[in-house]
Amino acid sequence: MLKKRLIPCLDINQGRVVKGTKFLNLRDAGDPIALAKFYDAEGADELCFLDITASHEKRRTIIELVEKVANEVFIPFTVGGGINSVEEMNDILKAGADKITINTASVKNPNLITEGARRFGSQCIVLAIDAKRKSNEKNWEVVTHGGREKTGLNVVEWAKKGEALGAGEILLTSMDADGTKTGFDVALTKAVSSAINIPVIASGGAGELKHFATVLTEGGAEAALVASLFHFKETSILEVKDFLKTQRIPVRIKI
Repeated sequence: MLKKRLIPCLDINQGRVVKGTKFLNLRDAGDPIALAKFYDAEGADELCFLDITASHEKRRTIIELVEKVANEVFIPFTVGGGINSVEEMNDILKAGADKITINTASVKNPNLITEGARRFGSQCIVLAIDAKRKSNEKNWEVVTHGGREKTGLNVVEWAKKGEALGAGEILLTSMDADGTKTGFDVALTKAVSSAINIPVIASGGAGELKHFATVLTEGGAEAALVASLFHFKETSILEVKDFLKTQRIPVRIKI
């Protein structure tokens, strides 16, 4: 059985790690280089770096910072934010990233998923989907530009299309749950994971140890992306993994 992954997320704004609630009210969470080094040593399975204002500000990801972070980690490193072309993907990979995640640009140009997969392999392309629940129904809409713009796209259908176009993973963030610590949106995660055959990384809402177990089992996620819970030392990667072991959920333990 494949081991479940824990992935700390560095949301970057103006060169610093930040974290908010429902994509708003950002507060400083530390230096990205120091945090990257800490998470690598602590036993994170992967690391994610998201330049969260790049698309909104219509600029490229901060490549120099990506390179500095990459020099500190020896685990798979995913980078996203403001990536609009295969050439920009190549630049990010040259800077030290192992995977590319695309969100806003893929909605504007779905062929970018295919172009990236053909050039670098599907395992390198992570389709990030920010989801916002419509009313109280089990129906979610894709939002872009850091949650600022609605697209009219149905999340499950977009995930299925992303897989067909060549994405190797889906990074699924619940905008409604983000930063709330009330738990992952398990219904959302399950709706997507049961509709596709590629791994789903659940993001948004982690607040207690049991939340991880629920989304990795009932939600069908292969990994959990975490930010504030780790950044502000409310729990640790080791503590979460020890708990998951007690629930008989397979995880990688750093030796």
